[in-house]
Order: sequence, then C-alpha cells, then structure tokens
Amino acid sequence: MIKVFRERWQRWVNRRVPRSDSQSFNQKNIFILPTGAGVVFGILLLVMLITGINYQNSLIYLTTFLLGALFVGAMHQTHRNLSGLQLTLTQPGEGFAGDEVPYRFRASAGKGPAIAIRLSCEDSNLAPFHIPAGQAMDVTLPVPSAHRGYLRPDMVRIETRFPFGLLKAWSWVRPVSPAIIFPRPVAAPDAGSTVEDGDEDSARRPTIGNDNADLRPWREGDLSQRVMWKRYARTGQMVVADWEGEQGNPQWLDFYAFAGADNELRLSYLAWQVLERAKGTTPFGLNLPGQVIEPDQGQAHVTRCLRALAVWGEEPPRDAISAQHGTRWHEAPREKEAAA
Repeated sequence: MIKVFRERWQRWVNRRVPRSDSQSFNQKNIFILPTGAGVVFGILLLVMLITGINYQNSLIYLTTFLLGALFVGAMHQTHRNLSGLQLTLTQPGEGFAGDEVPYRFRASAGKGPAIAIRLSCEDSNLAPFHIPAGQAMDVTLPVPSAHRGYLRPDMVRIETRFPFGLLKAWSWVRPVSPAIIFPRPVAAPDAGSTVEDGDEDSARRPTIGNDNADLRPWREGDLSQRVMWKRYARTGQMVVADWEGEQGNPQWLDFYAFAGADNELRLSYLAWQVLERAKGTTPFGLNLPGQVIEPDQGQAHVTRCLRALAVWGEEPPRDAISAQHGTRWHEAPREKEAAA
C-alpha cells in the first residue's frame, strides 16, 4: 500500500515538475507545509483558543488571533520567497569516481527578493543564500558520485523557511544534462601496447632547439596551430613544425595491454596513465574497443581521453531513467568473445 502511494505521488510530482535544465517556480510546483516548530506553534494556538473560550478572556482571544495572523503572514512570505524564482543548470561538471562533482546553477529572482534559499541533493547541502529582486546569482552544488559514467541526480531540492522557520516551502529541479564521471585512477603495471608505434626513422629525428623546428608534411589529425601558414602562403606546401619534446614515436595507451584485468580496472589503469603522460611532452594516443584517439598532447587532449574512458560502454541516461550515482558498465560483445 505504501509502495503504491509512493509511486502515485512520484508520478504526480513528475507531472508538476517535468525534467528540464531550467525550472521556474510558481503556484503549480511550489509545496508548503508547517515545520516541526510550526506544528507545535499551531497546537499552542489551539490550546490558547480553547482556554480563551473556556474562560471567556478577551486578552487570550487577542493574543491568539494576533499570533494566528502572524502565522498566516509567515505562510504568504515563505511561499513568496520561491514564487517567481528561476533555477537553471549552467554546467553539470566533471570529476573522478568517488569525488563530489560540482553542479553549477544560476538562480534568478523575480519581482521580489529570494531570502534564505537552500539547495540540496542527497547528502549534499548548501548554506542559505539571498538573491535581491531582479538579480541573479551563480551557485555550485557538490553532488556525490560512486561509479564512472554519466551522473544525473533525479531531483535537486530547493527550499526556504524564512521567516521564523514555522513553515517550509520547497520544490525540485529535475536536470536533463548529466555530469561525466571519470574512472578512479589506479597505478598501472608495466604493459606493452598492441598498437604500431611507427617507423624507426621518426624515432631518430634530431632534436632541435626551442627556436627551431623539424618540418614535415601535414598529416590528417595534426593541429592547425602547428601548420606553418606563412610557408603555405608562399609555396602552397602545408607543413607542420615538430618542436623539441615532440620528436620520437608517440606513446599508445592500450586497453588490450592489461591481460587478465577486468574492464573497469583496465579503465582505471588507463586513466592513471593519461594523467601521468600529461605531465610530459611526448604525444600519446588512446586505443579503446571501437574507438581510437590519435596521439596528441595538451589539456584538451587529456580531457578528451578521460571523457572517452568515462563513457566507454555507457549510454546517456534517458528521461525515464534516473542514474543517481553514475551508470554501470555493460560488457561489450567484443570483450565477451575475448574472454571466451
């Protein structure tokens, strides 16, 4: 019976608060109830009213009605704090499994100020913040993660108890855009690569000073920043400059290099290798089942590799599916054949 009630309640809430990265709050999706202190306050008013009726005491009547009017005024003010407020997800964030991932929101107040607003999700809570009327504020909510993949909290709660704390008004935001959770890095053992590194001539290319470069013809996948555009304008030949530190064979980080390890452990090994290679100047590539990232270097390349490791074998969460702690890995057919 309780389960049926919860399912019906959840369906009703989902209709009131559709999944979206931007939510405006109004009478249709703001909920308000007394807090524990508000319930005690109401019981006290009831006792005072019964006492006033019993003793026909005008002073007790006056005090009861004044406190009752205060309660009604607090109810309107608490509801008004959220009414007209708009909360928009600006960036879902990225992070490693087990860490708190920052979800960045922009809160915009309506005609009235939004006072003592709280954001929360599972075990994560933000300190109350205030937004003046007609202004906006950027806030960051840390969301806990457990597994690599996509992370999308089912509901982000927004709440206020101003003034007096006698009532609480709340609603939810149900984001669409998921965060990306990288595999937790694990120190990888020494392992070879199954990817060809290229010819020996490229490994013996001379290293030239920082003010010179070794020129070679342009190849598909080279960054446009390395192209000698002035030389191209003069001669029509598109060449690329290999500066010091870029000479030699590129290093390949290979999924198949760790025999006997399960898939999640392999991804953790590769994540550690990506972070280690990022400290040097040698280009490196990433070889995954069904995906190959050509050798390169730089922070953008590191982020691209980590994202590929995070979402490999995963599907983005659909609207009807809630993945609170990140999606799980589903074994690929190729790996099943390899295991057999």
